[in-house]
Amino acid sequence: MGLPGWRLIVAAPEGPLLEGLRDLGVTVEPLATTSTARFVRALREVLKRRRPSIAHSHLAKADILLAAAACDLPVTLVTTEHHISPDRYMFHPSRVEARLMEVVHRVRLTRFAAAIAVSESTKRDMLQRWHPKQSIRVVLNGVDRPTSLPARAAGLRMLSLSRLDAEKDVQMSLQAFARLLPDHPHATFTVAGTGTLSEELEAFARTLGIEQQTRFVGFVDAQEAMAMHDVLLQPSRSDNLSYALLDAVAQGMGVAASPIGGNPEILPQRCIAPFNDVNALAQIAVTQGLDLSARPSLSSSIPTVAEMVDAILDVYASSGWQNRIGGRRT
Repeated sequence: MGLPGWRLIVAAPEGPLLEGLRDLGVTVEPLATTSTARFVRALREVLKRRRPSIAHSHLAKADILLAAAACDLPVTLVTTEHHISPDRYMFHPSRVEARLMEVVHRVRLTRFAAAIAVSESTKRDMLQRWHPKQSIRVVLNGVDRPTSLPARAAGLRMLSLSRLDAEKDVQMSLQAFARLLPDHPHATFTVAGTGTLSEELEAFARTLGIEQQTRFVGFVDAQEAMAMHDVLLQPSRSDNLSYALLDAVAQGMGVAASPIGGNPEILPQRCIAPFNDVNALAQIAVTQGLDLSARPSLSSSIPTVAEMVDAILDVYASSGWQNRIGGRRT
């Protein structure tokens, strides 16, 4: 979509993102990742050379690095927070480090003129953990409604589409599938994605005796995978406003998910299983697969991509960037 009325430049490490942006004709600035100090220096050089009106960072590491790189430069900083785990110790090796990082975020937020959260849940976590001085604007992730949907019929082709890491709790999805399989022997389960637990999860499937009905397929095209399956299983331990869930609902899939983060902002209660309740997750998955009328639909509160962009531009307009020296709409 770009940012209508603005020139967009994307600074990031080399990889698929920058390759795709180049194909779209977007100006990119590759950043070295060999060390934190080198990254900050490279980003600061980009800011000095490009002289943007706004520098908008995404995810915690980029937020901290941008705050360091932009020190004393005439640029307005905006941040979007996409993911705060409800378990404050999930992504840190110790309680001391977890608390320290909360202090770091509290301090770095003093450098930002505006802050965006991708869900009401994320906003609550930001307020509770970081105590920001500025107001936080919720801009829900946008998803366009397909002009045509794949033909949907009742079925029990289950799909997991996520990183194979602990916070996604694919293990519980495997347990739920094992629980429903005796009553529905023709059901299948596709585990898509890569991650640190790939081998462990495959071994767990063998332990459960479901390896014949379960496929681990690695990276896949998300839209194609959703078109070929009936129900998305996502009992995550940490999610904010999941694009996998948004896309699944937009594509007419059934969904069985946990009550984490922004999931209740996307899904009706009939699609949400309590934590650790394998029986409930299995039952929801079966109902979602066999009863098309029980499947969720996108609420009007979920914006299109264009509406999401407009909301972000509203945040820019209220950030005070015009008061910065040498401001151009970049």
